Amino acid sequence: MVEEDGIPDTLKRLSGITWRLLVLVAGFVLIARVFDSIFPVVFALFFAMLVTAWTSPVMNLLHKIMPKVLAMILALLAIGSAIVLVLYSVISSTISEGPKLATSIQSGFADIETWMKTGPLHLDAADIGNLLDQAKGLGADIAKGVLGDALGAAGSIGTLIIAGSVFIFGVIFFLMSPATIWGWVISWIPRKTSHHVDVAGRIAWESISGYTRGIVIVAFLDALLVFIGLVILGVPLAPALAAVVFIGAFIPVIGAPIATFFAAIVALAEKGPFVALLVIILTIIVGSFDGDVMQPLVMGKAVNLHPLAIVIAIAAGAIALGIVGALIAVPIAGAVYGIAKYVTGRDPEHPYIDDPEPAPAAT
Repeated sequence: MVEEDGIPDTLKRLSGITWRLLVLVAGFVLIARVFDSIFPVVFALFFAMLVTAWTSPVMNLLHKIMPKVLAMILALLAIGSAIVLVLYSVISSTISEGPKLATSIQSGFADIETWMKTGPLHLDAADIGNLLDQAKGLGADIAKGVLGDALGAAGSIGTLIIAGSVFIFGVIFFLMSPATIWGWVISWIPRKTSHHVDVAGRIAWESISGYTRGIVIVAFLDALLVFIGLVILGVPLAPALAAVVFIGAFIPVIGAPIATFFAAIVALAEKGPFVALLVIILTIIVGSFDGDVMQPLVMGKAVNLHPLAIVIAIAAGAIALGIVGALIAVPIAGAVYGIAKYVTGRDPEHPYIDDPEPAPAAT
């Protein structure tokens, strides 16, 4: 249909949608720049939210039989002890078997190089050298990115102290008075939109907290399955390789398979190509079981994203913030997707109300 001014209605609607999207993108860019300028504080608050998600179920359980402050202290001690125990197990197994693991990986790559020369590819030394140089360059870029993230997150001693203080106080107040804090935030929102902001914020928190608790369980199960499989296949260094898988599983979809690749290299060096092939099959089985069973069962609807969307989110997060961005990209993407479903009226559990009652100041 064309109106009197000669411009089709479809073009008008598309142009209206376009300029609104441009305004939203400009707003996101502005928010991102502000957050980037105070990144240590933002990261400390975000990490405080993650620790709160781990601690709050334990604290609520203990609060049934003891005062809230005491329940919070005991819950933090329990979660902190669990984190320290896991880190100690991972680091100790990696350090104790690290030299053997490095030797086996080098031997495995040497076997691959020999196969590339004598196998069906018939590559010469120059071609293999170019491939190795590219692999080394990629590894150096990754290491540089990880080191840059660590240095950027730590910054100066003063910045580290400030971020640590924000983290500690954030955890305490998020656990002790979350409703009061959220009610104060909602009180600054215009009354006509406060209900929608309240629901959107709760959806985002459900997604982030559900993912944060679930990914630990999924990573542990991935590492346990790989450990059992490696022990059955007789692959040496199973504890260290399972520790690598546990760390890699915190990056969904791609982390655990990439980590298990090192197990295949070790199996190739120590047990031959047949066992290495079985380890690759084990990787496929664990990856399928992870994506099709464990994540839907453990996380539920916390991160209801397509695997392709997860890979894109991880890639975008890694490009923007390095390894830190890859770790936090999926819960943030899941929260954004949940909010988008709500505001577009596609979430049956949280129906969108055109003229809602204003949200209370604190609930």
